[in-house]
Amino acid sequence: MKIGIEGQRLFRQKKHGMDFVALELVRNIQQNDLVNEYFVFVKPGPDKCLQSTENVHIIELPGRSYPFWEQIALPEAAARYGCDLLHCTSNTAPIHCRVPLVLTLHDIFYMEVVSLFKKGFSTYQKFGNMYRRYVVPQAVKKSRKIITVSFSEKQRIADFFKIYDDKLTVVYNGVSEIFKPVTNPAELTRVSELYKLPDNFIFTLGNTDPKKNTAGVIKAYTLYHQQSKAPLPLVVADFPEAALVAILAKTGNSTLRKAIHRLDYIRNTDLPAIYSLSDLFVYPSFWESFGIPILEAMKCGAPVITSNVFSMPEIAGNAALLIDPNQPEAMAEAMLKITSDPQFKAGLTEKGKIQAGTFSWKKMALDVMKIYQETANKP
Repeated sequence: MKIGIEGQRLFRQKKHGMDFVALELVRNIQQNDLVNEYFVFVKPGPDKCLQSTENVHIIELPGRSYPFWEQIALPEAAARYGCDLLHCTSNTAPIHCRVPLVLTLHDIFYMEVVSLFKKGFSTYQKFGNMYRRYVVPQAVKKSRKIITVSFSEKQRIADFFKIYDDKLTVVYNGVSEIFKPVTNPAELTRVSELYKLPDNFIFTLGNTDPKKNTAGVIKAYTLYHQQSKAPLPLVVADFPEAALVAILAKTGNSTLRKAIHRLDYIRNTDLPAIYSLSDLFVYPSFWESFGIPILEAMKCGAPVITSNVFSMPEIAGNAALLIDPNQPEAMAEAMLKITSDPQFKAGLTEKGKIQAGTFSWKKMALDVMKIYQETANKP
């Protein structure tokens, strides 16, 4: 069987959630399937993170814009290479494609009317939402199989698109083997010096997307800083200086800027050391279809604060401190609890390692490969 896999953004320098899911899928297919033939279609970029193997061919397809690449270049290539099916990995797919489709629909938050022009989205994010709102309903109809990443999101998709049969299935994401407690002093020192990290700190992955609730973290941190007798610094990754300053000014806490250590994009290979060095990890999104960083932090031994809504309780289980993301006061209280109660913190750390250990990319890839086989054999 010949299987096409869309991996448009795999070679871009700054990868994010869905990119890593597709990357781990391909890597694990290379390790676990020597029978079928695969064609992984990527857009040329600087990070050549995949190499072709005997039966897995990495095909670079040039293309100007995202829509042109996906709607024109991708389906033409899938047909040209004789693919029996095409797996589109990141929410969207070609509207006109001669090859049967499998679609991974990570989430449908962009389908909500309020999300189109909601305050806080950049122009690029607004265009992306409009594009997905046009393409996704058609891709859902045309796909033979739809994969999503949690039972929480499956229910949302089923209700929205009225899919109540086995066309829609759940395959959990995994967590990479590079995420584990880093104990090598040289590696910890290297990463700490590279990013100029404080000795002890609270860590959060910042993002300008409003759903990530970075503003809420900063508001909660100001309350924590006021209430704690020995407040730890906050390390915020991948968040613009102007946005950080604006939030502090709006809350009347501009003087707190010196307690916040802002980082630009962090290389994925450096994240395990940062999680390992942190005293806790805060991930209070307003919504997530999965939440891979929750598991990454847990595997590295960082206690986790996350939200009590959407998929996050499903993924975190009883191994995180769950809070209402709309309540900075509750988030601040959780920060105080973990940083002031060593026994409670240690308990979360141990439960987190166990919970994260139940997810793996190998299992995800094997489940997806089974779906390929079942889909190709369907009349």
